[in-house]
Amino acid sequence: MSETRIANVIVPEIFQPYVIERSTELSAFWQSGIVANDPRVIPGARAGGETVNMPFWNDLTGDAEALSDQKSLTVNNITTAQDVSVVQARGKAFGANDLAYTLAGSDPMMAIGDLFAGWWARQFQTSLLSVVKGAFAASNMTGNILDISGGTGSAAVIDKSNFADAAFKLGDAAGSLTAVAMHSATYAKLYKDDLIDTQKGADGAAFATYQGKRVIVDDGLPVTSGVYTTYLFGPGAIAYAEGTPKTPVETDRNSLAGYDVLINRRHYVLHPRGVKWTGSAIVSTGDSSSGHPTNTDLQTGTNWTRVYENKAIRMLAFKHKLA
Repeated sequence: MSETRIANVIVPEIFQPYVIERSTELSAFWQSGIVANDPRVIPGARAGGETVNMPFWNDLTGDAEALSDQKSLTVNNITTAQDVSVVQARGKAFGANDLAYTLAGSDPMMAIGDLFAGWWARQFQTSLLSVVKGAFAASNMTGNILDISGGTGSAAVIDKSNFADAAFKLGDAAGSLTAVAMHSATYAKLYKDDLIDTQKGADGAAFATYQGKRVIVDDGLPVTSGVYTTYLFGPGAIAYAEGTPKTPVETDRNSLAGYDVLINRRHYVLHPRGVKWTGSAIVSTGDSSSGHPTNTDLQTGTNWTRVYENKAIRMLAFKHKLA
């Protein structure tokens, strides 16, 4: 009687869609609406496609002209610009001795899918925060940043007043901000100050809010020498799409060593709308044929440049202290 192996229970056509769906369900950034599907940024089927171009119309400019029977109206034009997203091509292989046999007491497909999906969800949040950090490090993104960390005493500490100052960096577009991502230490400070509220979503699940904005707590947010960065987002601030690698799922069996291997690959885009990927400072990973960025590349400000107006970008960075 032969043992059940990963290759016997993993069906790629079922496994890959399940992992994709579960990994997004498990991420707070998706649940909050910060990340939204966008068909414009779907990576091409060819693995070599490293960027996706997204042309857009610039807003109309100029003032209305007074009508006159002495002259005609001046004809103005509309101009275009282009946003560019970068494809992230990632993969991971896990192996274990008789893994499927160990899991035989439950549904192996469900167990493996959930474990891999949870791992991808954590990877996605790390990748997303790298993208956001890099976007805010772009030289022309200062209009979307409020830094009070250089203030004296309480003037450098997050509170209701200066948090509002951060939100209103977007002016009359501040009302579009619906979520805030913060470090657990920031959350703890606001919680102790009795500033965190709780609401229930349409599904009945409770979630924390701060000044009416849904709170996401993640210790991957930047903190340097006591200066914390808190991000404010509007719905759909990050565009997301999933591509199709040539071989998304593979299994292997090392009979002599007695272990199975499960390999999962994903091509995806996580793009801050309105902040263009330039890739001008991408660091080679040793394979000159691949321009797919690492998290370090994503965090590098010279790889990004703002192409939307500041108010049209649904993100703000707020740098502050806790004490």
